[in-house]
Amino acid sequence: MDRPLPANGEIYHVYNRGVEKRDVFLNDRDYLRFIHDLFEFNDQEAASNTAYFFKHKTQSMEVKLPYITQRKVREPRKLLVEIQAFCLMPNHFHLMIRQLVKNGIPDFMRKIGTGYTNSFNKKYERVGALFQGTYKSALIKNESHFLYLPFYIHLNPLDIKMPEWREGKLKNVKAAIKYLENYRWSSFLDYIGKKNFPSVTQRDFLLEFFDGPAAYKKEIIRWLKETNLEEISHFTLEPIYGS
Repeated sequence: MDRPLPANGEIYHVYNRGVEKRDVFLNDRDYLRFIHDLFEFNDQEAASNTAYFFKHKTQSMEVKLPYITQRKVREPRKLLVEIQAFCLMPNHFHLMIRQLVKNGIPDFMRKIGTGYTNSFNKKYERVGALFQGTYKSALIKNESHFLYLPFYIHLNPLDIKMPEWREGKLKNVKAAIKYLENYRWSSFLDYIGKKNFPSVTQRDFLLEFFDGPAAYKKEIIRWLKETNLEEISHFTLEPIYGS
């Protein structure tokens, strides 16, 4: 049965993981490539050039996105979706996105899936599907889900070092937040006022709702202390620990 088409203006949690639970990000350049694709393919127009330069080293968390090799002024993007939050994990990814145009989410996810898979397969000399079938999505229907979803997405990296957070058994919240502040592959840093990949996400709506970066950080700490994932399990879309 075909899934219902996403509706314009609605917010969705979108998730996918590697086929057979395999890692889809093997090093920093893989993560950077996918983040680049989040930016580049969020456009109603086709990408004009697929040859990009990647910055090998940076002393700053403010990493510049890869740029097009052609020496010409690029027209402003016509966004398919608002990417309100994201997190990349070794074998899966999470997006919180709002559809802006008809078929915006399906078109964006098709471009992301095809583009990144082709790049990954060429780089690692492999063939076949990289992701586990069609992406999963859940409509965010009420305010509590809207509030908790960005927290849930941004806390996912704790699965790597502190998986007990999902059971409400985290003992050192300060250490957990420090770990998140050193995890580059999400929009968390941009939400707490530390530039990381600011061009990728459209944060104004959520930050206005949470009353700014300082308040967002305060709220995610409070929620981490009071976590009850059973209340939001129906829209998290993934098995426990993302396994």
